Amino acid sequence: MNPLVLVVEDEPPLAELVRYNLEKENFRALCVGDGEEAMLLVEEEEPDLIILDWMLPGLSGIEVCRRLRERKSTKSLPIIMLTARGEETDRIRGLDSGADDYIVKPFSPNELIARAKAVLRRASPALSEDKLSYEDISMDLSEHKVLRDETPVHLGPTEYRLLRVLMERPGRVFSREQLLDKVWGRDIHVEVRTVDVHIRRLRKALSVDEKPDFIRTVRAAGYSLDSTV
Repeated sequence: MNPLVLVVEDEPPLAELVRYNLEKENFRALCVGDGEEAMLLVEEEEPDLIILDWMLPGLSGIEVCRRLRERKSTKSLPIIMLTARGEETDRIRGLDSGADDYIVKPFSPNELIARAKAVLRRASPALSEDKLSYEDISMDLSEHKVLRDETPVHLGPTEYRLLRVLMERPGRVFSREQLLDKVWGRDIHVEVRTVDVHIRRLRKALSVDEKPDFIRTVRAAGYSLDSTV
């Protein structure tokens, strides 16, 4: 799954320029024009990165950044601040509010993309690597192969995508609805309980030589990849 970037910018032409360049580099992008809507979408969409304008109507980018840093669920969410304020004191204020990087307008789209990739590499190395691993499970994303302690694990396309989502964020609990969105997509209507069917198939495939599958069921919440239970 390509990284999802939430672009919070109230100038539509600039937002569209950023979106276009992100999608050209195989990012997924969502654009919103105000801080309040951005706060809602962070909870609903769970982006991998936010590109956040400082000057927004209503709730400012600085305040959005501060609020996200106060929440446990978004404390480490990567944020790049966009602003026309280029003074050193403004840059310091932006970084002190919790931003991971700071870009002054006008800027080069190529520089923004490079900064976005760099921030994501630091925050979520799994999103920029060709291989994922957890305990003795490894995924080669370029060759589309899964190994369990060097033994090939044969997965269907859906089980493969499920495992990738779980391995990109081990320990995190995903609800069935979140897994539906990430694995099947929002445009496809699938019953929520379908997730349970494919999780059972994935567990069976991962149980090579009766080894634990590491998929934890969290009652009334969903599933996570967790070897500590």
